[in-house]
Amino acid sequence: MTSKTPKNSVGVSRRTVTAGLGALGVTAGLAPFNIARAAGPLKVGVLLPRSGYQAGIGQDCQRGVDIAAGILKDMGYPELQIINADTETNVDVARSRAEKLIGEGAQLLVGAFDSGQSSAIAQVAEQKGVPFVINIAAAPPITEQGYKFVFRNFPTAPMILRDAFNNQKEIFAAVGTAPKTAVFLHVNDTFGTAMSKAIPGLMPKFDMPYKITETIAYDPAARDLSVELAKAKATGAEAMIVVSRLNDAILLTREMVKQRWSPMAILSMGPGWYEDQYLKTLGKLSDGPLSFVPWYDPNKPLSKKLEEALAKAFPGVNLNTNHVYTFEALLVAADAYKRAGSSDPKALADAIRKTNITNNASPGPGIQFDAKGQNDKLLDSAIQNRGGKLVTVAPKVAANAKPEWPLKPYNQR
Repeated sequence: MTSKTPKNSVGVSRRTVTAGLGALGVTAGLAPFNIARAAGPLKVGVLLPRSGYQAGIGQDCQRGVDIAAGILKDMGYPELQIINADTETNVDVARSRAEKLIGEGAQLLVGAFDSGQSSAIAQVAEQKGVPFVINIAAAPPITEQGYKFVFRNFPTAPMILRDAFNNQKEIFAAVGTAPKTAVFLHVNDTFGTAMSKAIPGLMPKFDMPYKITETIAYDPAARDLSVELAKAKATGAEAMIVVSRLNDAILLTREMVKQRWSPMAILSMGPGWYEDQYLKTLGKLSDGPLSFVPWYDPNKPLSKKLEEALAKAFPGVNLNTNHVYTFEALLVAADAYKRAGSSDPKALADAIRKTNITNNASPGPGIQFDAKGQNDKLLDSAIQNRGGKLVTVAPKVAANAKPEWPLKPYNQR
């Protein structure tokens, strides 16, 4: 990926290009894409929260961008010119930065991890007629607006919950036990609120073995969650279900240690608990939580390539959701550009609608989009923190380890 904008060529016709290539003996099979490639790389605006309380996750997503160039080249895809922008973990800033990127020539947008910010970007992309490929954002309404230029290769909140419940039951069956009660804590942002609304409607359909005794919402930017954790502990619930972000996951864990509460299981249905910063900050105290999240299939060849590239570029960093789905958003962009043979927004959008990528890393049959622009074929995984590493324990078809159960008490570590 290049950071420089190529100079426009003037007075170069197809005949001239063909003749020039003919001199090199490479005219056979000349496709429209070759002409588009001669015009320069596709300009992709990548919007991520590189500052603000989601900065750690936004910067982690950036690693997925940083390792993409070499892998896409090896896969035979065209070059992408990345134009980065910081949403500052702010919806209004995300909207204005999206407009600015398009004004600067971005031909396709990617982002933005957060559902609220991604919703704002989607509105801009649709108004401007520029394709927007969402890397991470789960709020269902984003792909329920009838948009023609918005595409999401990431599961919606109901899809995450569907697979979370299925994977939980698979784990309960494997370990031979299950909690009977759970307390639910969630951030009150767009994603957390969407999850809290979806859970009551979906749980009965899956005949879960536990009931939620209480739901506790909190601000993801909070610096003290002692009251919320004390309230959760007081319920006497056997398990804690959480929808978190990185900072609050760390705060909640520290509070459990201080308040001497070790539930049977921590069942996370969002980010935070599997982040590298969580593992490194808490050390042995990070072991045990189960995260039911969009992940990657460790058995797929492309996953292994991503792991190798990440290890080389960022030693000590574990491959995770942020890297995989950010990379796959760029993969969708490069694949569409290659097939469209043009950077025209409408041509790109048409090509994205016809996406059929089977050589991918995320669980499931591959990347395709339905009429709403949603990849509804995705599957989620259950992963567990294990000695500073992350292992996949469900579903069995995409697993590389067995679950450890129950959560080891914090005072015994």
